[in-house]
Amino acid sequence: MSAAPRPLAYRIALLAATVSVLTALVGGVISIGLIRHTSQQSAQKTLARLADAAQAAANEGASAQTSQLRARQELLAINVQVATVNSRGVVAGRGNLAVEATTPAVISRLLAGESVSMTRRIDGQLVLVEGRPTNAGGLVLAQRRADAVAVSDRAVRLILFALAGAVGLSIGLSLLVTWRLSRPLKRTAQAAHLLAVGRRDILVEPEGPAEMVDVAVALNVLSANLATSESRQREFLLAVSHDLRTPLTAISGYAESLVDEVVTDDQVPRVAGVMLEEARRLERMIADLLDLARLDSAEFRVDFIDVDLTSWAEAAGAVWRSRCAANGVEFLLQVPPTPLWARTDPARLRQVIDGLLENALRVTPVGAPIVLALGWTGGSSNAVIEVRDGGPGLRDEDLPVAFERSVLYERYRGVRQVGTGLGLAIVKGLTTRLGGQIAAGHAPEGGARFTVWLPITPVTGTPTP
Repeated sequence: MSAAPRPLAYRIALLAATVSVLTALVGGVISIGLIRHTSQQSAQKTLARLADAAQAAANEGASAQTSQLRARQELLAINVQVATVNSRGVVAGRGNLAVEATTPAVISRLLAGESVSMTRRIDGQLVLVEGRPTNAGGLVLAQRRADAVAVSDRAVRLILFALAGAVGLSIGLSLLVTWRLSRPLKRTAQAAHLLAVGRRDILVEPEGPAEMVDVAVALNVLSANLATSESRQREFLLAVSHDLRTPLTAISGYAESLVDEVVTDDQVPRVAGVMLEEARRLERMIADLLDLARLDSAEFRVDFIDVDLTSWAEAAGAVWRSRCAANGVEFLLQVPPTPLWARTDPARLRQVIDGLLENALRVTPVGAPIVLALGWTGGSSNAVIEVRDGGPGLRDEDLPVAFERSVLYERYRGVRQVGTGLGLAIVKGLTTRLGGQIAAGHAPEGGARFTVWLPITPVTGTPTP
């Protein structure tokens, strides 16, 4: 069983603390190393200058004994010990440190007139040594490194304290920043959980960094869209339930009348006709519902082949010319004189056009025209199929919502003949699955115009029957 994931606040705080500690360690090690190295070099140079001054004083002779004595006292005051070497190589001095630093090698170099600058370890301690030849032989100055860099060591301790304080402050600030960052994120997560269990009155206050504000705004938009979508679904289900109940009620009522023998023999054909018409209406509604449900399914099959749209439109026009003539409506077919090829599913495309022509025939009065027009765009990149009618048409406010389920149905039910309220939604879904686009507009014939755009495919071969 895997452990529960750590909260984001914990991870951010841990990361900030780790970065702070590593930065302090690296910076401290580098800074302390540079300070100590520089301090030791500076101490060695200072001791060298003192040795040069002591050399000059020693060479002044007996007349400067007072100043030499004062100089030695001042050197002892800063923990610098002095040893002298006479011409015979005998070492004399106060304090073991300078005497021990004056080794035979140092004596030989001094008597040879050479200066000495070195670091030695005496009794486990590093000692800075500076030697200078004098008229009487030589002198040696020695100082413990710890005494020479005492000031810098205090600085190092202060730096360590400062780094520790900076690390603590950094961790504290990271915890504060993490808390401020995680607070809006937690609120957003809580709002998302409430949305997941069905709450739709959720509103997250946009706060925090820009990214968190964007997430909060997106979640608020999602909540509003879900509320709108579910409201439309409820309205759609209520409308569908009502529309399904209407033919069922008619069929049930007439069926009961037949069972109770209320219907006379001469009324049976009329009653049977009404029952048949209501049953067909119910069948169309159920078929539309099934088509609408299948459109979003991966099992919805679309078979793309190369289709000559000119021949395809002529075949569809022959069928609809007869249907329109039977209803007293003029049917016009407008196609180009040459083949127009596209890669599409001819059966699914026929569903699209049949749906549009069915709507047009339902609302077009006797004597008015219905037009099926085929063409292409100026750049020859898309085929254009138009269905236009001479019916009552659509208002400007209808155009953006023409393909939404049941919207036009609810607006015009009782005003003009309507279908199931699902036809245009199915047409839009089919067109999208075919890789095309569809839009509603106003027709020059006075009614509605529906335009379908499909990509043109340059191919060779014979038209698809």
